[in-house]
Amino acid sequence: MSRAVTEWVVSCADGRGKLHHLTVEARTEQEARRQISQRGFLVYTVRPKTSTRLRRSFFGRRGINPERFLIFNQQFLTLVRAGLPILRSLELLGERFSDARLARYVRAVAEEIRTGASLSEAFERQGVFSPIYISSLLAGEKSGSLADVLERFITYQRLSLAVRRKLLLSLLYPSLLVVLVIGLIVFLVTYVVPNFAQLYASMAAQLPRPTQILIAVGTTARNYILAAVAALVLAGLGFHLWAQSERARERIDRWKLRTPILGEIWIKYQTAQISRILSTLLSGGIPLVPALETTAGSQASVLLRKALEQVRKAVREGQGLARSLAQTGLFPAIAVDMIEVGESTGALASMLNSVAEFFEEDVQTRLQAVLSLIEPALMIFMGVFVAFVLISLYLPIFSLADTLR
Repeated sequence: MSRAVTEWVVSCADGRGKLHHLTVEARTEQEARRQISQRGFLVYTVRPKTSTRLRRSFFGRRGINPERFLIFNQQFLTLVRAGLPILRSLELLGERFSDARLARYVRAVAEEIRTGASLSEAFERQGVFSPIYISSLLAGEKSGSLADVLERFITYQRLSLAVRRKLLLSLLYPSLLVVLVIGLIVFLVTYVVPNFAQLYASMAAQLPRPTQILIAVGTTARNYILAAVAALVLAGLGFHLWAQSERARERIDRWKLRTPILGEIWIKYQTAQISRILSTLLSGGIPLVPALETTAGSQASVLLRKALEQVRKAVREGQGLARSLAQTGLFPAIAVDMIEVGESTGALASMLNSVAEFFEEDVQTRLQAVLSLIEPALMIFMGVFVAFVLISLYLPIFSLADTLR
């Protein structure tokens, strides 16, 4: 009984060394490899198209802790520089690495290499490692400078984690402040105000207009608080399900881009990340077109992924990178100008690294400026709200005191 025909994704290179990712239909991996070899390509990796997609969707893009992965690469580089064979280095790390999940994947990589797979192919077959890392390993294998490529990737990973950590720390305090403010508002409206409403109802007091409005809001909120929470949960779940489609994610990206102030910060942060990835791949020896393809594949943003695909097609047809980026209308003009200078001087990789550093610092500065305004704005809002609640609740008491006199 013959095996069913399967789609295979083949990573290969043509006679000029340009990388390609081709899809063919074949019954076995050997047949897919033979088809591509007969067309004059040098085959690097062959993987089933469907199984890789399923594994990635199951484990997710963040299946591996990035900080633990950085430690793994640092130890891997140390062992390689010490002269240990790659297989033995991976076996040692798989046996002794502290992260059990990552160690399991490392042992699987070592087993793949033991059966004849290349290093990049073995990591790619696990379905959880980023395309940037796999492309970097492939470049190191082709050039024979795996240690240098690993060192560049570690530098990229360390800088990316440092920028992400700074942004998260910057957002931590404002987020905590917002949660506390919302909690205080809910407590006042759903607990304090209804208790005062019961007190005034027992006294048959004549309530001022602000007090009537506040009590109406408080009693309604208390009666329907569970329904409101359920509605919010259902709305969040519905939004999450709607956001699963590619068209919805692209629309969300466009909303982010059009948001005043924050939209500019978002696109600058994305530009810095894209520049950092491209710089790392180009420094590792990956040609520009495959580097753009890998960068596009690593993007979580649908809008930017489509834009980079458009840029890749334009570059492949002979246009410059700066001009292709400008045609998308997404990337900041100063980034395009800097990249154009890098292209004209033949120092594109180093210029992309400079673009990343420039925009990372700019994002940090602008984000700090925006966040510094959130605290006083929340304090002013909270002060006005609490003052309104107190005045509205105590006005009837002052009126009753005047009546008693």
